[in-house]
Amino acid sequence: MLEIKNLHVSVDNIEILKGVSLKINAGEVHAIMGPNGSGKSTLANVIMGNPVYEVTKGSILFEGEDITEEPVDNRAKKGLFLAFQYPESIPGVTIVNMLKTALTNIENTEFTTLELRLKVADAMGQLGLSPDFADRYLNEGFSGGERKRNEILQLAVLNPKLAVLDETDSGLDVDGLRVVGEGVSKLKSEDKGYLVVTHYQRLLDYITPDYVHVFVDGKIVDSGGLELSKKLEEQGYESYL
Repeated sequence: MLEIKNLHVSVDNIEILKGVSLKINAGEVHAIMGPNGSGKSTLANVIMGNPVYEVTKGSILFEGEDITEEPVDNRAKKGLFLAFQYPESIPGVTIVNMLKTALTNIENTEFTTLELRLKVADAMGQLGLSPDFADRYLNEGFSGGERKRNEILQLAVLNPKLAVLDETDSGLDVDGLRVVGEGVSKLKSEDKGYLVVTHYQRLLDYITPDYVHVFVDGKIVDSGGLELSKKLEEQGYESYL
């Protein structure tokens, strides 16, 4: 589904990613763990096509197609999704209207507000969100937990082929972590892939990864199964530095 080949990425002539290679098949959950400043969020943004970052070498393939130079909107239409670490607020734009616009563009089908409300209501029920949530302005006045729940709501409604979760557990309390983790777990299927970027093993108690990768200084330095995340939780990253 997603194949990253020897990816090198720079910002302002400073190299951040230094030869990342990664392959994610449909039905797989991959977790990337690493210390602050290791380049994890850069990788997430580059996969989605953030133009701030310059790919200087290597390539990104999605379903066999080279998307290294594709803009963000094209990647979204192909089935890529990024849940942000720090979601922005957009006053005056309701969640349901944002989802209607996004889904209409992704699927090239004009959805009515009623159709969208039915889709959103079902997803909100799964995530334990109140019915009035969809009519609130996008992230305006939201707590950290509400912002992350909104990201997972978008994931549920937009139904992408590959979802990249960039530190979705950041700033969540125990209950918020459980709701988000269980919400993502319910959305897993054999035809979808997930890349979960996180500092901590706790999120992986809910979203069980098939593979765990250790990310240090802009590259993957170790890979394994769930046991690797537990080792990192106990011992930290010192042995990789």
